[in-house]
Amino acid sequence: MKKLVTTLVIIAVLLVILVALGPFYIVEQGYQAVVTRFGKIVVTNTEPGLKFKMPVIDNVVTYPKKILSWDGDPQRIPTAENQFIWVDATARWKIKDPHKFYEAVTSLEQGWARLDDVIDSTIRTVITGNNLREAVRNTNIINEITTEPEILQQEDEEVDMEELRELTQTQTNYETVRRGREELSQEMYKIAAKLTPDYGIELIDIIIRQIRYSEDLTESVYNRMIKERNQIAEAYRSYGEGKKAEWLGKLENERRSVLSAAYEESETIRGTADAEATNIYAQAYERDPNFFQFWRSIESYRRTMPQFRKTLSTEMDYFRYLYNEDGS
Repeated sequence: MKKLVTTLVIIAVLLVILVALGPFYIVEQGYQAVVTRFGKIVVTNTEPGLKFKMPVIDNVVTYPKKILSWDGDPQRIPTAENQFIWVDATARWKIKDPHKFYEAVTSLEQGWARLDDVIDSTIRTVITGNNLREAVRNTNIINEITTEPEILQQEDEEVDMEELRELTQTQTNYETVRRGREELSQEMYKIAAKLTPDYGIELIDIIIRQIRYSEDLTESVYNRMIKERNQIAEAYRSYGEGKKAEWLGKLENERRSVLSAAYEESETIRGTADAEATNIYAQAYERDPNFFQFWRSIESYRRTMPQFRKTLSTEMDYFRYLYNEDGS
């Protein structure tokens, strides 16, 4: 009896020690585990639940089963025509084979580092093999867009809006895109997806998140934009100069018309006045011819004498009324 009790006590103590050493571990939902013994993989568990391991000598490494994100640093990469651009990409991945993942990279940090090498080199390979237009555009819809600047018109302005729109609208013909950014992303994914299974990684996709021009290329784009704006401004100036010439022509025609009418009216008035003066002169002459000649001579003296600087002789018929009122 005592031996039985002793045996039971020993078994109970061993069980307590065993439990204290932690023979069990839990694989939570959304995680998977790799059990290693002296650095060698013993078993992998991809299903959640309570699992058993050898205490002390077994080590459990857990990995998430969920989809993880990869965010690389922007890279300055030359395109096929040697135009440098900054490419910022992102990707989604997950641990497909925890056994192979542990053997190849061991930790998540090392997994991200290995993805850095694979995806960065893939992006560089694809970008350098294609033209700039393939990386920055997806379609050729830009060639169908006609740029028409906003034109503000006041109610009192006489502006031909259709003519001004035709002058200022611009349509730039860009080179045709045969592949586009989306297809380049798919090519990057296909190349990288062939390499990642060696690390127990399943690559889900690669997406080009952002592309920025380098400083020299940005300056070139700005210069082209400035050129387009200058062309539109020149169209405005040309339209304005044309309207100015048109309005000045109208003003000149109106001025000439007003002057012509005024001249015609003044000549009519002058003719009427001359006729009346001639009539008055004729009547005056008929009444007293001698007085009329005397008055005309005196009026002539009044106008001409102040203009004479010197008179050498007054013995002429013109000055006859200076001697007497009869002019004899």
